This record gives sequence, structure tokens and C-alpha cells, in this order.
Amino acid sequence: MPTETPGLPGRRRQAAQNDGAILDAAREVFLADPKAPIAAVAKRAGVGISALYRRYPAKEDLLRTLCQEGLHRYIAEAEAALAEPDPWDALAGFLRRVVEADVHSLTVHLAGTFPPDAELGRAAARADELATELVGRAAAAGRLRPEVVVQDVGLALEACAAVRVPDPERTRDLRRRVLAALLAGLTGDAAARPPLPGPPPQPGELSWRWRQSAE
Repeated sequence: MPTETPGLPGRRRQAAQNDGAILDAAREVFLADPKAPIAAVAKRAGVGISALYRRYPAKEDLLRTLCQEGLHRYIAEAEAALAEPDPWDALAGFLRRVVEADVHSLTVHLAGTFPPDAELGRAAARADELATELVGRAAAAGRLRPEVVVQDVGLALEACAAVRVPDPERTRDLRRRVLAALLAGLTGDAAARPPLPGPPPQPGELSWRWRQSAE
């Protein structure tokens, strides 16, 4: 018969609560300043520095976890969108949900601050694969301007993530406005619009920050 361990569920529950508080605090701290020390995260989370280090031995481990969580949310939203029947509604709804969740802010702020590992690379590849499928479906249905490529979606998300004012609710409103304007420019009667200037972004062109961190 296994040995009883009274209190273990409570310890696990406390550990899970601490981890959630640490990740929430880390997101706030590193969005404001990616170079902030890990002690600032412990202070914001209200946990001891030793508790933080038990879970994340190095700052890179914490940053990597934050980015992985963002990618997993992106992937989950993309997979849900692919189950929707209308290709344009699927793509537009996916972008709105990603912007609402503020997923891309972490990528913009943390890219290049630590070397990605294999798991992060696999998640990034899966995210790109799903986004490519969403864009391809919308293009095949005639709902996208013909010159739009999947990398334009990344640029749209970066543009929305760059919008930030002190009031969080106002930030959300402004990001919704920017995304609505961007979506209007991606679809519609292409013949009535001037072509997009310059060559489109190339595969891998927007990931230069991650390559820099690995060097």
C-alpha cells in the first residue's frame, strides 16, 4: 500500500498558484523591460526568490516558458480557426483573438533575448504551418488580395502589438481599430486598390531576431 502523504495536494496547489503568479508577473515585467532582473519578477509576483529559482533556475528558462505559452495559445487559436467553415471569417477571427490575447507582444519584446531551444523551434514551425494554411484557404476563396503572403499576417500582428498606452482598456480598443483597418486592406476588390508597395516579406525574414540570439 502506498505511503500516505498528507498535505501533498496542498503543496502542489500552492506550487501551481506560485507558478501562475510568477508567469503573470514575468509577462508584465518583461513586456515593460526585457532586461529587467529576475528579482523584479519575484517582487511583482509576491514570492521568494528561492521559490522562483526552484521553478526557473535561470532567467532564460523563464523567458523561454513565456514564449512557449504564447506560441501554444497561437497554435490553439489557429487550430480552432481551421475548423471554421468560412475561410475569411476563420482568418479574421483568428487574428482578432490573437490580438485580444496580446500573444504577439511577447514575441516582439523577447525575441533575441535568449537562445530558442528545439521545443520552441518546433512550436514556431507548427504556428507558421497553421497560419500558412489559414492564409491559403482565404486566398483560394478569393477573399485576399493576390499579393498578400503569410508573412504579412506577422507584420499585421506586430503592428497591433506595437500599440500600447498606459490604460489597458484603451490599448485594447486601439488595437482593435488598427486590426480592423489592416483587415480592410487585406481583402475587398483588389482591382479598385493600388498594389501594395515593395516586394512582400520573405520566409524567415521576420525571424532575424531569433537567429541573432542563437549566434
